[in-house]
Amino acid sequence: MKVKFLDLGNQPIANGFLKPDQTKDEFFFNLSIGFDRETKLVSLMEFVDKGKLFNEDYVYVSSGSKTMRKHFKTTSKLIKDRFSPKKVLEIGSNDGVFIKNFARSKSLAVEPCGNFAELTNKLGYKTRASFWNQETSDNIVQEDGTVDVVFSANCMCHIPDLYNAFKAVESVLSPDGVFIFEDPSLDNMIVKNSFDQIYDEHAHIFSVIALSNVLNEAGLEIFDVQKLTVHGGSNRIFAKKKSNEWIKIEKSVKESLDKEVELGLGEFKTYENFAIRVQENKRQLVNLLKDLKNNNKKVIGYGATSKSTVVYNYCGIDRSLLFCVTDTTSYKQNKLAPGVHIPVVSPPDTGIDETVDYAFLGAWNFEKEIRQKEKKFLKRGGKFITHVPTVKVLEA
Repeated sequence: MKVKFLDLGNQPIANGFLKPDQTKDEFFFNLSIGFDRETKLVSLMEFVDKGKLFNEDYVYVSSGSKTMRKHFKTTSKLIKDRFSPKKVLEIGSNDGVFIKNFARSKSLAVEPCGNFAELTNKLGYKTRASFWNQETSDNIVQEDGTVDVVFSANCMCHIPDLYNAFKAVESVLSPDGVFIFEDPSLDNMIVKNSFDQIYDEHAHIFSVIALSNVLNEAGLEIFDVQKLTVHGGSNRIFAKKKSNEWIKIEKSVKESLDKEVELGLGEFKTYENFAIRVQENKRQLVNLLKDLKNNNKKVIGYGATSKSTVVYNYCGIDRSLLFCVTDTTSYKQNKLAPGVHIPVVSPPDTGIDETVDYAFLGAWNFEKEIRQKEKKFLKRGGKFITHVPTVKVLEA
């Protein structure tokens, strides 16, 4: 049974950036999250219709970050070196930043957003514009055969019906095939107090404990776990068919499970305590921004992200506290941030405008890359604000 532990209030579509004439009929839903005492899975209490989230208007571009481009290049090399796959399938290929590291003849992709599926098809990679489910899996097996590697990044956590998604993976894998997927990790969210990992697309926030339970039900078994820094802290999970006895289970699996037990990820009290810290984080952030406003400081948002949408709407941060939000993604520019309707603008080529005193890191998970890019802002005395793990003004 799933029990609610945190309510982040009424929220818009996190990636639903609006044209000025689209605000009247904006969609909102209650963003709450709960803990399933049986499976140990942490999931949203209410799932948003997938058609509202992943469609022709989807704006998140994986290759928009230098960090992520480098990450996927490194990941593809790791897969080639360790598994030497003859055929690779990516679930949720976005703009092709991962799959393009493989030969076209060896690659397949599934992408529900038609705009991105069209893009990767034009690059020469056979991409099905569909959601991942048993029907899609069966069609691939029928037309293209089974695959040696199924890879997915920040996508499995988007699928409400996790058991059937994993069963579909089990069906498309060859007998000795491997399933590799990366998603934000629950332990990082709890430790870092990064409540903005909770948004409409993230139907689940995964622990290894919960994944082990659901994968086993679907006929799969975890054989390795790697900790990643991307997206604010993620797990890279390696799974195989349970019938595959020649791939050994690495010690990283037990180490991960033991660490999560130590953190209390199987206990409801852990999540109750997390909710208390989130509420205090909200109070401190709003007070800081109000103090800066009262002292006539100009504050902007840096990065129009799904994470920042959650923070702004949960905390009631609007244009009275943030002058604008800057973002390099062209799909988002000249639009309004979901819910709070703060203007999203293109950052000047020279960096943050000289009139800006503070910038709130909506893309806090790319802090290192942002600091490198905005050296001039920091050198002239500009400061970044973060709320992870606690609210503070960062030192230059």
